[in-house]
Amino acid sequence: MMILLPPSETKRPGGTRAPVDPTGWALSDLAPQREQVIDALVALAADAEATRRVLKLSDKQLAEALRDNAGLRTAAVMPTVDRYIGVLYDALDAATLDGYARRWLGAHVLVHSAPYGPVGALDPIPSYRLGAGASVPGLPALRRLWADAVSAAFSAAAPDFVLDLRSEAYADLGPVPAELPSAYVRVVTAQGKALNHFNKHAKGELVRRLSTERPKIGSRRTLLNWAGRVGVELRTTEDAGILELVTDQPTARK
Repeated sequence: MMILLPPSETKRPGGTRAPVDPTGWALSDLAPQREQVIDALVALAADAEATRRVLKLSDKQLAEALRDNAGLRTAAVMPTVDRYIGVLYDALDAATLDGYARRWLGAHVLVHSAPYGPVGALDPIPSYRLGAGASVPGLPALRRLWADAVSAAFSAAAPDFVLDLRSEAYADLGPVPAELPSAYVRVVTAQGKALNHFNKHAKGELVRRLSTERPKIGSRRTLLNWAGRVGVELRTTEDAGILELVTDQPTARK
């Protein structure tokens, strides 16, 4: 199974000094696109006002964005799943997982970032500032840059099943090919109301549970069977490609 997660706008600073090597990350066929975006962000960081305008930053955000983007070739790196913070990643809480669970994340989870495309949960990435909707000078629209290349990389990886937990903005940057068995997850209340904050929390909790229990899932049916056994409420919809994850509020983890 391949699990696709969205990134978070907020990131943990620091990391380990090591070469930034986009060719060594998951889906290495995407290295040319990664290099293009990194080069464009480094160049943009040389112009503070352009950076502010393009990335729609406040004064408080600008200094950090300039530092991060200017240093994309030389900055400290950190495993992707540790780099991101925010509601989803706080719920996943990867730092507290044991080695078996973290290795499972590394084998099954990709986080879809705007500058790097989908990268592995344990791939060492530098911090950056770029959202899915930005238009960066010197680059085509990010959807045009990434969509076909990412879809082709998914096809080449040939997972048995894809569980897509991305937001729509990031799913547009790399649609899952129709030939791959997949399900796109929406988080709703029992009454079918879509959730926002709890949406992210529920996705983080789901991936944490999968990483700790590590069920063998190779299809939509086996995912639903596992969910039913462990009390995770996943339900089908009229759209065969969509599953609903039902939750009313985050539950405290013991």
